[in-house]
Amino acid sequence: MLRYLTAGESHGPALTAIVEGLPAGLPLTADYINTQLARRQGGYGRGGRMKIENDTVRLLSGVRGGVTLGSPVSMLIENKDWANWSEIMSPAAGAKMAEKAVSRPRPGHADLAGALKYRHGDIRNVLERSSARETAARVAAGSLARRFLEELGITIMGQVLQIGDQQASVGEFSPAQLEERLRGSRLLCADSEAEQLMVKLIDRARTNGDTLGGIFEIRVFGAPAGLGSYVQWDRRLDGRLAAALMSIQAVKGVEVGQGFAAAARFGSQALDEIFYKKGRGFYRRTNHAGGIEGGVTNGETLVVRAAMKPIPTLNQPLSSVDLATKEPAPASIERSDTCAVPAACVIGEAVVAWELACACMEKFGGDSLDELKNNWERYLSYLRQV
Repeated sequence: MLRYLTAGESHGPALTAIVEGLPAGLPLTADYINTQLARRQGGYGRGGRMKIENDTVRLLSGVRGGVTLGSPVSMLIENKDWANWSEIMSPAAGAKMAEKAVSRPRPGHADLAGALKYRHGDIRNVLERSSARETAARVAAGSLARRFLEELGITIMGQVLQIGDQQASVGEFSPAQLEERLRGSRLLCADSEAEQLMVKLIDRARTNGDTLGGIFEIRVFGAPAGLGSYVQWDRRLDGRLAAALMSIQAVKGVEVGQGFAAAARFGSQALDEIFYKKGRGFYRRTNHAGGIEGGVTNGETLVVRAAMKPIPTLNQPLSSVDLATKEPAPASIERSDTCAVPAACVIGEAVVAWELACACMEKFGGDSLDELKNNWERYLSYLRQV
């Protein structure tokens, strides 16, 4: 069974992640993970924190000579900004906790709900962990899953479809075609004309002290039929993917395939007819279902989308109430981004990779990569012949 935990605060010494359940024999390097961490930090509309941090990972255990051992993999990502916060965020009793204290919750953030739940008078005790900074550790964990899936020929790619009300045109591309269209894009958008309009929209939001959300899409190429299960609610892959994507900070909606649009169509327009060809097996000419039926992959490209709300920190803050005095007050301002949808897209790739890797481990098993790949090849042979 694959599982992971992350730990660390936004302005603490470091973020950490422990991944358990990876098979032995998986080639893995810190450089591979660092590439994904750098992608997470990119995208037009990011704030000042990205000028400070240059995320790199230290592999502390579970890897030797560039290959996983089958034991837990532990990783550490240092927070460069810790040097400016070491006295304020110190775990020692002498921490200067009155400095940078926060008492005015931001609408749309975990500030108020978290303070009430854990009985914190200083909202910094909430925002330091609820911050999207935590996702650097999740991208590191997801990078291990991505590396594992690559060994099975599974490719995961994301793209931004919308920023604010500006939508990109969506086409059907192969992985190579999509990679080419995304090369050099500032917003991970395959529609260059729409991207220019998105950039202008972000500039306008920044000038107005406002923020923007959007929609991103994750596509999985090469996943065979049979991942996930319909026999219990918590084993349905679409449910697990939805939960993983909804767990990303600021994501408020998820759909698979046609998703919400299917609700407005007749069944004849929304369902995918089934065909068969010897040597290829069963296949579809359309993919309205987004590659999942009954909680199980059907062999077509997996397509999931997530909607991200605007970031809650505004430089022109909304109205709030001071937690200590109960008097009206403007919401607090923390260093933040104007738009982080491209970053959320990279995080989306990571959490989707994780759920797919879990489903593969559950179906094919094996303590070593060689053992698992033998099981994988036998199953693919079965699918071609059935």
